[in-house]
Amino acid sequence: MKILVSGAAGFICGYLVPELLDAGHSVLGLDNLSKYGRTQKSYDSHPRYTLIEGDAKNAELMKELLADCDHFVAAAAMIGGISYFHEFAYDLLAENERITAVAFDAAIQAFRRGRLQKITVLSSSMVFESTTEFPTPEGAERRSPPPRSTYGFQKLATEYFAQGAYQQYGLPYTIARPFNCVGIGEKRALRESAVFSGNVKLAMSHVVPDLVQKVIRDQDPLHILGSGEQVRHYTYGGDLAHGIRLCLEHPAALNQDFNLSTATATTVVELAELIWHKVHGTAKPFRYVSDPPYEHDVQMRSPDVRKAAELLGFRATTSLSEILDEVIPWIETQVAAGQI
Repeated sequence: MKILVSGAAGFICGYLVPELLDAGHSVLGLDNLSKYGRTQKSYDSHPRYTLIEGDAKNAELMKELLADCDHFVAAAAMIGGISYFHEFAYDLLAENERITAVAFDAAIQAFRRGRLQKITVLSSSMVFESTTEFPTPEGAERRSPPPRSTYGFQKLATEYFAQGAYQQYGLPYTIARPFNCVGIGEKRALRESAVFSGNVKLAMSHVVPDLVQKVIRDQDPLHILGSGEQVRHYTYGGDLAHGIRLCLEHPAALNQDFNLSTATATTVVELAELIWHKVHGTAKPFRYVSDPPYEHDVQMRSPDVRKAAELLGFRATTSLSEILDEVIPWIETQVAAGQI
């Protein structure tokens, strides 16, 4: 199967593209390289992978690329850490809406011409930003108050695009909602402003890389945004890539939405202490202080993962400890090289 992946140079797609290639698919990647600039990937020279440098808002380009593809993973979006939600509140809404509209216009045309089988949309756990249902099942995004952030609101709108395109044009879809992706390969976005936490400049305003680099820089006490009682489900990028591939391939995924996440809940303080002891061992006692949180720092993000397990057979099995054993050394090399 030939698959177009928009936003192919992004963080999650750095795991998704090799997952698709390993499964035997041909992948056409599209990215304007605006977030990180040009980076090298291990699969750049793979015979079944081609990266096109181009803009996902270019309607003619999107229609041309999709005309020759069996499947479309719509992953392109303006996205960043929590500081992005505040600094680019309008751009996140406007740019992502333009990207989404072009993606669905092109997909509808390709489907009506008979080649494209389905669109798989990468949504976000932020559609559940205002929910009070925990663990949060699929469908709660429709029962809950709308997301407060413009990013979460637009991601919810993307899911409505999928609904509308199916209802009016019959375009088959699957919605995949990754939760708190953690892994290697993510760097500071080119547009991201410097944000300090204590005496250390944050890496990407994402909790895992930021806590790791503060700990390896010997920040003591460790500065945590907010109380530290925020609950997250930190999910390995490789597990998420497998889940997204199942969303793409599995017949039971047709016209469905799925939470893709580990079932394990972790507070930020628990995460911070685990990182601390992996770096320092027992040589230094764990100490932290709380800094004022961002407005859109969701306190509870805890998904119900049963649907993906029951329909797709998907379970995220990589533990947080295993993830950190991979991530910490990578961040150490990035800090040493001045990349973070």
